[in-house]
Amino acid sequence: MRVLYVSKALHVAAYREKLRALAEHIDIRAVTPDRWNGARFEPGQPDERIAPQPVVLPGHNHFHLYASPRALLAEPVDLVHIDEEPYSAVTAQLVSACRARGIPCLFFAWQNLAKRLPPPFGLMRAYVFRAVAGGIAGTPRAAEVLRRAGFNRPLATIPQFGVDAARFAPDVPARTSVRARLGAGESDFVVGFGGRLVREKGVHVLLAAVSGLAGVRLLFLGDGPERAALVREAAHAGCAARVHFAGPVHSLEMARWLCALDALVLPSLTRSNWTEQFGRILVEAMACEVPVVGSGAGEIPHVMGSAGITVSEGDVASLRDALAMLVASPARRQTLGRLGRTRVLARFTHERVASATAEFYRTLLPERSPAWARER
Repeated sequence: MRVLYVSKALHVAAYREKLRALAEHIDIRAVTPDRWNGARFEPGQPDERIAPQPVVLPGHNHFHLYASPRALLAEPVDLVHIDEEPYSAVTAQLVSACRARGIPCLFFAWQNLAKRLPPPFGLMRAYVFRAVAGGIAGTPRAAEVLRRAGFNRPLATIPQFGVDAARFAPDVPARTSVRARLGAGESDFVVGFGGRLVREKGVHVLLAAVSGLAGVRLLFLGDGPERAALVREAAHAGCAARVHFAGPVHSLEMARWLCALDALVLPSLTRSNWTEQFGRILVEAMACEVPVVGSGAGEIPHVMGSAGITVSEGDVASLRDALAMLVASPARRQTLGRLGRTRVLARFTHERVASATAEFYRTLLPERSPAWARER
């Protein structure tokens, strides 16, 4: 079986590890935009399976298009995996190109809020629903949204990407090195956040909670428009010396930073048009045996399961109490850390995701000669 995997997410080096896992099951090739948000590939291990291609409107989710969609299908393939929401312009573009060549295709969806799509996105989604062989939803809630919207083709529920459980694992030397860089001793309690620094991620809620915990340090991994406001709020609260901003972290270096933490928090806040769709940073931290705390937004409680602590959205006191409990109980931290890694190994590794994805591919293919045979 030969599959073409089309995804803008492959700009992230850690995500490209999924291709190596899929290659254990199928013949996989991939296409990704040659630029995204003004940047080329995040550096990582070279992979000849990936072919960067020019796009129109790079960096614009749901609006970007490939400059030459037919050229992407120049070589025979059995199936095209379009790693985009069914209402995105690029999905409709690639579905149309696949139909013209008689190639089955599928889409991927994270969207976990049922909402009315404005023109022309509703029409594009309806077209995609009619034309594809199947779809993959990243979570059960996303699958429910697709069904309610009228999608009646085969549908699997599989996370988009897993984690490398060998890289994301407890690492004492990395923990010691990063904490020394932060000026934190082993007795200090370090709370972390990973992701874009935006209001909907609840970063100001986390800062307020930590500011009331004497001696607790806070590490922000990532950057975004809220950084300047967080710096001001930390100074106003008198905790600036305990708040650290690492800035953007390379995806292949994230594990080292996570191992330095005593707890990771994802305090996302639901908005009218968005709620947390997965929370990859949670599974990365869990794989490193770092206890996780999350709000009740979207998929966070379902990703953590019994391996994490759920608090109410926007509730500073509730979050502070949860962190104070972890500070006071090393045994509880150890228990949650072990539960987290066990959960990741069972559900969220690249190998688990790749195996389930390849199996779904096989259910979609009609009886036909393989692509390699059609080349002759």
